[in-house]
Amino acid sequence: MPRDKLIPSGDTIFAWIQEVFTQGVRRPGYPADRWAEQFCLERFRALGLENVRLEPVQLPYWEPRQWSLTVSAGGTQASIPCFPLPHSAPAGDLEADLAVFDAGSPEDVRGRASLFDLPLMRSRHSTLAGLATSCYDPDDTFAQSMQVLPFGREIQAVMEPSIQAGASAFIGVLSGYPGDSVEYYVPYDAVARPIPGVWISGSQGERLRDMMREAPVRVAVRVDSAREEITTHNVVGELPGADEEMVIIGSHHDGPWSSAVEDASGVSLVLAQAAYWSQVSPAQRPHRLVFLLNSGHMAGGAGARSFIDRHRPELQRTVLEVHLEHAAGEFVESGRGVVPSGHPEARWWFTSRIPPLESAVRRAIEAEDLRRSLILPPTAFGPRPTTDGGDFHLAGVPIVNYLTAPFYLFDAMDTLDKIHRPSLEPVTRAAVRIIESTRRVSAAGMRAALPG
Repeated sequence: MPRDKLIPSGDTIFAWIQEVFTQGVRRPGYPADRWAEQFCLERFRALGLENVRLEPVQLPYWEPRQWSLTVSAGGTQASIPCFPLPHSAPAGDLEADLAVFDAGSPEDVRGRASLFDLPLMRSRHSTLAGLATSCYDPDDTFAQSMQVLPFGREIQAVMEPSIQAGASAFIGVLSGYPGDSVEYYVPYDAVARPIPGVWISGSQGERLRDMMREAPVRVAVRVDSAREEITTHNVVGELPGADEEMVIIGSHHDGPWSSAVEDASGVSLVLAQAAYWSQVSPAQRPHRLVFLLNSGHMAGGAGARSFIDRHRPELQRTVLEVHLEHAAGEFVESGRGVVPSGHPEARWWFTSRIPPLESAVRRAIEAEDLRRSLILPPTAFGPRPTTDGGDFHLAGVPIVNYLTAPFYLFDAMDTLDKIHRPSLEPVTRAAVRIIESTRRVSAAGMRAALPG
């Protein structure tokens, strides 16, 4: 049972979010991300954590400096607002004829700029609930509602069909994208692509299609960008507990933009756990607690993988890895804009298929009345959860990974108004309950309950 007086207030947690957000764009290695490393380091020290340290993480840095898309047709020329795809190739005024990508005849884009439609995936909440081992939605909000996910069906491989077809450039159309934005930071796997690419809005994509019906369209793509290998850091701190087995509590400190939800909120939820447990005596902590705020989520999860590789022997005595990401409010489409629905975004709790652990998560959700919650198997959507902590599952560590997936997750519209402030305290309390549930449970005992 959480000790109420030790739980940071929602206002305190939101103030941390606000402080991180106001530093600016927090991509790996950017000044705001360097600031975030030091902020996390200082907060850990101020809370009295032990062995507070920075652990180096090598990853590719990418910075777009200037970019433009100009189209010409029938003697007229127009500039189209755009944003370059991360880690796509730079280009100095590359000119090409424009062709629509069609999966039935991909050869149409060979040697041309590929106009590629990318609608975000949409799924009924009831369908997602069908994948869950448990659903807590007492108001039945999932019955008829729809979730717009932050990916198209290609996930990170958005450019690959056009590259494989021999296109000289990629023009991605964010068809039906809520808010008609172009500021979409995908892919974020930090893989260098051999051709330049830019995102344009759905409305501008319609405009280009209309132009192509009247006359051939030629485009000029310009992207001035830098890419280099750099060193960033995971921030780690520890608190001794009742024994030397471990519970890891983590999130990531980088983000695609200033990114309140992704993941200033995750940083702050981890700080809330550190603040709580630092006030509890070592004997009352169920195990040694390791707090991890890692780098490089927006570089293909480089920070989490680096931590796992560096600490692999210690993972055998890790009872549980808890990852906390995205305290998000749900926003829905209204015309060409978006407005809050008044609900939290659907909450996904990826939980290892260990019956006592699943029961502990369910009890925590219900005790804190965290509505619109789904307990999902780690493999609900693939071999690993769609979380920054998913690689811990692949490493054989029992997990509880908390995540929401609003459509705006990788967009510059992820601003402070997207935080679901009423969730901050109850999510913190639920995480305390889940961690407390591991008392007197060993790493071997937890793993013994895994299926297979």
